[in-house]
Amino acid sequence: MTTTTPASASARSLARARKRQSLARFWRSYRAHKGGLWGLGLLLLIALVAILAPVLVGADAQSVTSAPGGPLEGPSAEFPLGTDQFGRSVLALLVYGARVSLTVGLLAAFLCVAIGTVIGIVAGHFRGWYATVLMRVTDWFLVMPTLVLAIALATVMDRSMWTVIIAIGVTTWPTTARLVRAQTLAVESRPYIERARALGGGHGHVMTRHVLPNVMPLVLAQTTMIISSAILTEATLAFLGLSDPTITSWGGMLQDAREAGAVSAGDWWYLAPPGIAIAVVALSFTLCGRAIESVLNPKLGVRS
Repeated sequence: MTTTTPASASARSLARARKRQSLARFWRSYRAHKGGLWGLGLLLLIALVAILAPVLVGADAQSVTSAPGGPLEGPSAEFPLGTDQFGRSVLALLVYGARVSLTVGLLAAFLCVAIGTVIGIVAGHFRGWYATVLMRVTDWFLVMPTLVLAIALATVMDRSMWTVIIAIGVTTWPTTARLVRAQTLAVESRPYIERARALGGGHGHVMTRHVLPNVMPLVLAQTTMIISSAILTEATLAFLGLSDPTITSWGGMLQDAREAGAVSAGDWWYLAPPGIAIAVVALSFTLCGRAIESVLNPKLGVRS
């Protein structure tokens, strides 16, 4: 049975108070960026709509057999954004597509950042042939077209949402690895790292307790930037027919519209909504990323 001493309890309460103060300072600085606030507001609204999709548009909105309208009907009071080739509401499909697009973007960005962070910290901490091998692998991925690699992986693997996530995540991590390695080298040149090693801190202690907390602000800013590109890549793979055809995503809607001849027929209500949704979400994440980067690195002087 462990007992909590007054000194340890006081230290934990002091640490929590400092974290709350840091978050408060971060929010005050973030609020100064109007673009970041707009991006955050749009993302929260889109996420809320995606979560409440069954309540807002019905649980059977994606069903082909029980479609409520006729094929490719124009916008009307019943269908504000018209219908698709099966008679389903484009607005309902757009709401459900937000679920897949946001999920793929977030998970793919998490996988990309996790791989890049681990490789960047290891390459920056360990010198010699460790770093050389890791950086040469990183350089190889950097010079290869990301979209081509993602298409190749999505082609040879099963057509599913997880395949798209893996294809995006394992092909977009080199930039993060490069940035994290540079930050790791800067952190490990500071005097307190030498003191930690002199006091017996091993490699794991230095990397997890000293280096990782110092590179996390950079990783956080990089994550928001990667999410937008991941959503665009997912839309591209879905448009090329390399995603799961049984799920509804914004890129898949564009692919379905192309196959239905919406481009030649001029059925703009089928093409424009998913394209605009992709652009809005990508822009929102970019605005949030720029604001976070400016708050964490005031030297940039970015005001949006």
